[in-house]
Amino acid sequence: MKGKNKRQNKIKNSSSDRTLYIIVDVLLILILLVVAYPIIYVVSCSFSSASAVSSGQVLLWPVQPSIDGYKLVFNYKTVWIGLKNSLFYTIVGTTFNMILTTLAAYSLSRPNFQGKAVYTGLFLFTMIFTAGMIPKYILMSKFHLINTRWALIFSGGISVYNMIIVRTYFRSSIPAELYEAAYLDSCSEWKCFLKIALPLAKSVLSVITLYYAVTHWNSYFNAMLYVRELSLQPMQLVLRNILIASRVDLTQITDPELLERAAGMTDLLKYALIVVTSIPVIVIYPLVQKYFEKGVMIGSVKG
Repeated sequence: MKGKNKRQNKIKNSSSDRTLYIIVDVLLILILLVVAYPIIYVVSCSFSSASAVSSGQVLLWPVQPSIDGYKLVFNYKTVWIGLKNSLFYTIVGTTFNMILTTLAAYSLSRPNFQGKAVYTGLFLFTMIFTAGMIPKYILMSKFHLINTRWALIFSGGISVYNMIIVRTYFRSSIPAELYEAAYLDSCSEWKCFLKIALPLAKSVLSVITLYYAVTHWNSYFNAMLYVRELSLQPMQLVLRNILIASRVDLTQITDPELLERAAGMTDLLKYALIVVTSIPVIVIYPLVQKYFEKGVMIGSVKG
């Protein structure tokens, strides 16, 4: 009887609804194929042989499976230099970004902060008008930051968009009664910031940290402008140079056996290097995915 009642209470879709669902499913499958195929193709090429890749035999699955591309990547000295530099720029740069962002966001979220309307207007002004690439380069040159690591750290100190999201979260999602109770217990603004605001904003701060980290990891244009020495170049600039030059610098390969076979492995190195540089972001993203809706949506919709 219960089974019959469930079948009777189930709402049947009309023919037009079923047609709509079929069309939506087909469109979603097509979009999935368009998005997934380039990724599958790159991964398949990275696990194929050099001859199969250069002759265009790879279409979907690896042809003549091989890991020579990854052997070449990890025996390429420039890759290790770029990886080390990218880790430094990502960790130090993201830390610097988050310090500036949280301090500015907390200050502008407090109702008793004098002149916050003026400062907010100045921040918004920079989102619309910028000095441009040449004045920024001249500024970096005046501070003697050209061809140093700190040029890539200080050139993107704060994102106003991210700061506004964090400010809105501080202002709308943390009850004012908590601050009032803390003030009654003789807490200073620093203690309120460290003990109340930051712990309660873990969700939005996790998302903003990911934004900054991905930006630093994928950045190559600032490095191309401000850094000339190979020992300071990040991973993405190394990848760009290989993709554009379309050749392998044989002097950077440390394995003698691999050196003999490396002359025709330029295309294979490109695909393997693309996969290697994408792995850190792919690994980190699921760790903070659960914070996206709670962090970004609450911080950007309320207030």
